[in-house]
Amino acid sequence: MAERTPAAVDIAVLDTFPKVLAHNAVARGERPAMREKDLGIWQSWSWADVAAEVRALACGLKALGVARGDKVAIIGDNRPRLYWSIVAAQAVGAVPVPMYQDSVADELCYVIEHAEARFAIVEDQEQIDKLLEIKDRCPHLSVMIYDDVRGLRGYTEDFLHSYEAALDKGRAYDRDNPNFYDESVALGGAEDVSIMLYTSGTTGQPKGVVLTHRNVMATAQNSARADKLVETDEVLAYLPMAWVGDHIFSFGQSYVTGFCVACPESSDTVLNDVWELGPTYFFAPPRIYENLITTVMIRMEDAGWLKRKAFHYFMDLAKRVGSDILDGRNVGLGDRLLYKLGNILVFGPLRNSLGMSRVRLAYTAGEAIGPDIFNFYRSIGLNLKQLYGMTEASVFVTMQPDGEIKDDSVGKAAPEVDIKIDETGEVLFRSPGVFREYYKNPEATAEAKTPDGWVHTGDAGFVDDDGHLKIIDRAKDVGKLVSGDLFAPKYIENKLKFYPHITEAVAYGDGRDFVAAFINIDLEAVGDWAERRGIPYASYQELAANGGVQALIEEEVRQVNADLAQEPRLAGSQIRRFLILHKALDADDGELTRTRKVRRRFVAEKYADLIDALYSGAATCHAETEMTFEDGRTGTITAELHIQDVTADAPGFSAAAE
Repeated sequence: MAERTPAAVDIAVLDTFPKVLAHNAVARGERPAMREKDLGIWQSWSWADVAAEVRALACGLKALGVARGDKVAIIGDNRPRLYWSIVAAQAVGAVPVPMYQDSVADELCYVIEHAEARFAIVEDQEQIDKLLEIKDRCPHLSVMIYDDVRGLRGYTEDFLHSYEAALDKGRAYDRDNPNFYDESVALGGAEDVSIMLYTSGTTGQPKGVVLTHRNVMATAQNSARADKLVETDEVLAYLPMAWVGDHIFSFGQSYVTGFCVACPESSDTVLNDVWELGPTYFFAPPRIYENLITTVMIRMEDAGWLKRKAFHYFMDLAKRVGSDILDGRNVGLGDRLLYKLGNILVFGPLRNSLGMSRVRLAYTAGEAIGPDIFNFYRSIGLNLKQLYGMTEASVFVTMQPDGEIKDDSVGKAAPEVDIKIDETGEVLFRSPGVFREYYKNPEATAEAKTPDGWVHTGDAGFVDDDGHLKIIDRAKDVGKLVSGDLFAPKYIENKLKFYPHITEAVAYGDGRDFVAAFINIDLEAVGDWAERRGIPYASYQELAANGGVQALIEEEVRQVNADLAQEPRLAGSQIRRFLILHKALDADDGELTRTRKVRRRFVAEKYADLIDALYSGAATCHAETEMTFEDGRTGTITAELHIQDVTADAPGFSAAAE
């Protein structure tokens, strides 16, 4: 399909999302705005359809008592009606507050009570049940609206309303008050609160980040223009709606460019839905790209010898010249011809199997991606870029311009963004996307923002000679070994997670003689490895304790050490000891945030005895840990963990480690 020049969105005039929606309903009314796969069938809504639905829902909210300034909690998987709820709330002057759909009831309780949310629009019975469990502790919460009626027909509370009932109320209100909606939208302005997004709470309780329409719209439009996004693009919305990345990619950029956003049938069908849809624009955090590589490597292990040989031959070629070809650099004719053959035999089918045949722009962010993983995708022809951002910036701080992609940088300052490094090495920025405040937390706001508009990122980094920002680690996490060697845990952890058998790692070393690490194995990848070798196991715990698995992970740690040995600034940070944890780190156990980031301080406190054992010289240690099972029950598991030494067989180990 040929690209069209999108109808211009002048955000100086169309300064709120409800106003942009009204514009899109006229300028591109018949173009698809959203899709959703339901019962195996893709359904579509045009911009005109969305505008009519939002109008009815906004009037329904008004009829149910929503007032300007009210907070509206939005909870559920990626569903068109939940995205429309955001604009409907904005249209009546309310503030949408998306929340993580997999949060347990207590986590929801904190955010709802802190935000003083009076209304909630949720996906289904699961979310209603969680809200009913905490309603007594959330006195502000007075009305709940649900989309999926399954399981809820017997719920008779008068504060419960189906989405359809809310629409019916809205249409009736609109007939009786035909000027209300347009007048309410006209009252909105650029400095009104557009959305409130809560941080993941890596180091404490989540904070409510208040973003205005100007914040979100300016960064969405600047970034879309920089990467030439147009209305014919299409993206799959599958990441949590409570995450700022999804809000920009699946909402903000869509509105200002007019491209279509598709919602998967369920979280379990995302990979298949990506393959069916064939998006042109794709975003995923590093963990998703890591998991996809794991899937590819498992398939290759199960393939015939000829297919494996061809795969590895062409992947070696791609590693050597693929990124240069993608960036338009000079590559010899012979290698170009071989790469074209590889594209027919390996790279093209591989991109197709991942659902990325049509992707012309892919992004990753959220945390640093390992250079090996990044280069893998670029080498097979995927235009993958890194960006650096945060909720407080409305995402974009840096972007990687076409033709200037580096695997060890996060790019240059995004349009209208200024960056500086302070005397401690911390990265600061200012931009149109800078958040207004942390809700009800002026002390934290004052800590984060300087009087002249600069924002502390909490990350340590530097700008290289080409103007590219390089992030070393969280400023508070960067440390030194006793020897004085630099210790950057996230960098080490990302190198470990490149290997398909390792799904998570936590490195320690600040103020210590050497680096040690906790490792989580990938149950699917290691399980496949074990089954092909006839190794029986009944659980993650059994597999993690297997001697063969220990040897497998030790070899991968050795390879990481060999890589680190080639990097002068980090050669002393090679891993001397590690253990494989007896359980997977889990958000339900407080070890990860809902965006799957390690809560480093919590893990260090919870497993302090295991860290002590790593540095004691002991060969084994006893572990007793409480965990939450899938059905919500809690229990205690115990294990005797083996601690593996890694010999200093690569250059660069500090003398203090010997």
